[in-house]
Amino acid sequence: PAGAVAILHAGLIPLLVFRLETESDRIQELILDTLSNCLRVEASEALATGAIAILKEKLTHSSVAIRSKAAWVLLEIGTHPEGKSVVCEEVIPVLVSLLEDTDSEVQASATGALMFATVKPQGRFSALRAEAIPPLLKLVAEETSKARLSAIKTLTMLAELPEGRKTLLDHTDTFQQCLNDPCEAVKRAAKIAISVIKWKP
Repeated sequence: PAGAVAILHAGLIPLLVFRLETESDRIQELILDTLSNCLRVEASEALATGAIAILKEKLTHSSVAIRSKAAWVLLEIGTHPEGKSVVCEEVIPVLVSLLEDTDSEVQASATGALMFATVKPQGRFSALRAEAIPPLLKLVAEETSKARLSAIKTLTMLAELPEGRKTLLDHTDTFQQCLNDPCEAVKRAAKIAISVIKWKP
C-alpha cells in the first residue's frame, strides 16, 4: 500500500496509463497490476487521464492475461463512486460480452467489475439493455465457476428493477441449487437473491 501511495504522489498514473498504448504485452501486464494496486487507493487521476477508454480497448485484447487484468483494473475503478458512473456509461456492454469469455479468470474479473457497476441504477439499466441476465445465470449454474458469487450478487441488483425481477422469477431454481453450496458466502448470497426476486411490491 505504501508503494501505491508513493506512485500516486509522484504523479506517475497518467504516464502508466499512456504506456499501455505502446508497451509490449508483458510490460502491459505489469502496468495493469500496478494500476490495480494504485487505483484501490485513489481513482480520480486515472479517470482524468482517460484511462477508461484505454482499458475498454484492452478488454478485447488477444491476450487472456491482459483482458483479465484490464477487467480487474476496471473493478478497482468501480469501487470508487466517481468510477462507477464512468464504467456504467462506457464499459458495461463489453464487460457483459466477457462473461462468456473462454477463460475463467477473465469471466471472474468481468463479473466483479460488473457487480460494482450495477450498484448504481444506471448501471443496472445498462446491464439489462446489454442482456447480462442469461450469461450471468449460466455462471451461477456452473458449480466450479470462479465468478459464481459475483454473478449472484449482480443478478440480485438486477432483480431490484421490475424488468429484471420479472425475467428472474422463471429462474429461481438456479439460485435454489446454490443453497447447498459448500461455500457459506454463496449460500447467503443465493438466499438474499431469492428473497429479492420473490419480493412483491
